[in-house]
Amino acid sequence: MSPTQVIVIVLVVLVVVAALAVAVRSLGRRRALRDRFGPEYDRVVAEQDSRSAAERELRDRERRHAELSLTPLSPESRARYSAAWEELQVRFIDSPGETVGDADELVTRLIEEQGYPTGDFSDQIAHLSVEHARTLTNYRDAHDIHLRNTRGEASTEELRQAVVHYRALFADLLGEEPLGNRTPEQRHHPDHDATSR
Repeated sequence: MSPTQVIVIVLVVLVVVAALAVAVRSLGRRRALRDRFGPEYDRVVAEQDSRSAAERELRDRERRHAELSLTPLSPESRARYSAAWEELQVRFIDSPGETVGDADELVTRLIEEQGYPTGDFSDQIAHLSVEHARTLTNYRDAHDIHLRNTRGEASTEELRQAVVHYRALFADLLGEEPLGNRTPEQRHHPDHDATSR
């Protein structure tokens, strides 16, 4: 083998190794984004022109999230929010439409108290997606039902589902389930505990 052939073979091997290293690194970053964002990863990929554009968007969300000054809730705040949620669920039977609006406001206050921006809904979702991606579909659905309710277009069953959806994000933000796994109707049925065992 001539020295030129050896050099060419070495260069080809180096190029292949470099390409493999880039591919492995790229797959590792993709896996990390999928793990962190869960279903939100797939949603952003579907909305963007390419997977690389979607991954840039998600990394940008991580960067913007890192710039926030988030504040953990004090035990007193946590107890206050849990009590407010319990009161809200009790009111659902008598005024489901109003309760969904109150649930939206309560979740927004909780988000704001923790330090997330609450002005634009899509920005709010983007910031929340970094740590609460697994409950964002619930939040989007609940917010959509809330908006339809303000136009008089939501059924009582949809309103009930909105409260359940809000509760998913509320519990995620609170770090605990405020009232166990009971739906609004179950709060008023004394036999719920017996039937849920």
